[in-house]
Formats: sequence, structure tokens, C-alpha cells
Amino acid sequence: MEEPGFWDDQEAATQKNVELKSLKDDIEEATRLETGFEDIETMIEMGDEENDLSLIEEVADALEKFKGALEAIRMKTLLSGEYDANSAIVNLQAGAGGTEACDWTQMLFRMYTRFAQSHGFEVEVLDSLDGDEAGIKSVTFEVKGVNAYGFLKSEKGVHRLVRLSPFNANNKRQTSFSACDVMPDIEEDVDVEINDDDLRIDTYRSSGAGGQHINKTSSALRITHLPTGIVVQCQNERSQHMNKDKAMQMLKARLFLLKQEENAQKAAEIRGEVSDNAFGSQIRSYVLQPYTMVKDHRTSAETSNANSVLDGNIDIFINAYLKSLA
Repeated sequence: MEEPGFWDDQEAATQKNVELKSLKDDIEEATRLETGFEDIETMIEMGDEENDLSLIEEVADALEKFKGALEAIRMKTLLSGEYDANSAIVNLQAGAGGTEACDWTQMLFRMYTRFAQSHGFEVEVLDSLDGDEAGIKSVTFEVKGVNAYGFLKSEKGVHRLVRLSPFNANNKRQTSFSACDVMPDIEEDVDVEINDDDLRIDTYRSSGAGGQHINKTSSALRITHLPTGIVVQCQNERSQHMNKDKAMQMLKARLFLLKQEENAQKAAEIRGEVSDNAFGSQIRSYVLQPYTMVKDHRTSAETSNANSVLDGNIDIFINAYLKSLA
């Protein structure tokens, strides 16, 4: 039997290794940038001296890659929030649009998974609920890695999709919505008091592919904080006890963020900002028909390459959001 605190020590050691690797990667990337810039200068000088026009395209390609790498490092310098360096817990919830909205929620999950993979983050699904016909009604997943929350906090809000519906026999244009909530994975015990009488705890059978415990016992757990209406749930851990610990950790993190926001408004007003998962409340629109355009309504950042965005290339929007905060 493992000694008490064994897994905590292991997780702490793993986190330190991740942070150390991130710092080493930053140094290596800075060195590559310096070398890359010198190479570009050399190519320009060679082309000028030899009047070699064939180098123009090569220099242009190298410069674009350099600008992209420089922008990625600049984004990291904008992460100054208290929990920006933490992993992130993301919840996607299908809104207005029925089956179309469930399919859109699944598309967003794929987008964020692709983004995470391209940045070296690990994704772990904590809870999910399939749609009645297609897609997913809701999914909660953790994006593990240094600065994951700092990047993904820009995604909190309602996302709007306009496209020709694959679920409509007349192939009409359809508008659907999905709400994204993002919170840091705060591992330490934050200063939040929770009254047991304010909690409703429900257990249910885990969904998924099965396993030693999955689908056989009611190990999945849902916690509702009655005063605020916040709901958290977890079904991915190995036991009901572990699911409860993870769910309580998520609840404390959300209540902690809510407490910080109460400096400006009452809790009910804050939750009202993200409660309308429908028209007029979106932070970003993804238009696939009659033209292609993705636009963030908070920063006005936009791109016509919607397919690239849906493949996880959302750095343009994250960067613009972080700049607006700075």
C-alpha cells in the first residue's frame, strides 16, 4: 500500500518537471529565433550581392516562419495573471440549435483538442454527455500543461456557428450556439468556504467504453452549488471518492473566480453574462455560409480561413485577446 501523500508528491514532481521543460523549451526557441534572424540577414545580403532574385521567395518564407515563432513567444510574455501558468478545465455546453448545436459542440471540442496537441498540451476528458442524435450535449475536459489556462481563458463565452445544416433535408442555413466555460486547475486549497447544506450531490453511472468500474457502478458524480447554480461533474476517475475530490476541486476554483469578479458585480449578474447561450451573446462567430469568416466580437480579430481555425489554429484570437488585456 502506498504511503499517504505518495500520489501528491508524484504529481508535484511531475509538475516541476513540466515547468522545467517549458523553461528549457523557451530558451531553445529564443536561440532558434536568434539563429533564424541571422540566417535571414545572410540570405538578404547574398541575394543583394549576387543579384539573385530566386532568393526572394525563400527569404519571404523564412520571414513568415520567423514572425510566427516570434508571435508565439510574445504571447507567453502577456501571461501575467495569477493562475495563467496553470492547466485549464474547459466545459462546452450545447445551446440553442438542437442536434445542430450538439454537432457544433463536438466541432469545438475537436478544435480545442487540436489546439492543445499543437502546443504540446495533454487533454483528458473528465465528463461527457452525447447528443440524442449526433454530437455531444456537454463535455468537460482538462488541458494539462504550463500556460494552458492563460491561453484558453480567452475562449470563455458563447460561440456562434452559421452554416448549411447537414441535418436539414432542405439544406438550409442554420445558426447554432455552444457555451464555453474555462477555469484554472487550482491544485492548492484555495480560500473558499463551502457550506455542506449548499450542495446537492448526485451520483450516476459513468458513460463511455466500459472498464473495470465504468458502467458497472454509480461512480460518476455531479455537485450542484445551490446559491450560485454552478454545476460540476466528474466521471473519469477510478472511484466515486476520487471523482468527488476532483469535482470539489473544480467547484472551489469556480467559486474562487466568482469571488474575485464580485468586486465589480453581484454573483447573479456575473453568471447572467454567460447564461444566454443564444442570439446576441456570442463572443465569436464562425461563418461557413454564404462566405467564410471567423470574427471575435471583443477584439475585432478576424480571418477568412475558417477551416484552419476549426483545425485548432486559434492563436490569432488568443493573441488579440491577451493584447487587449495588456
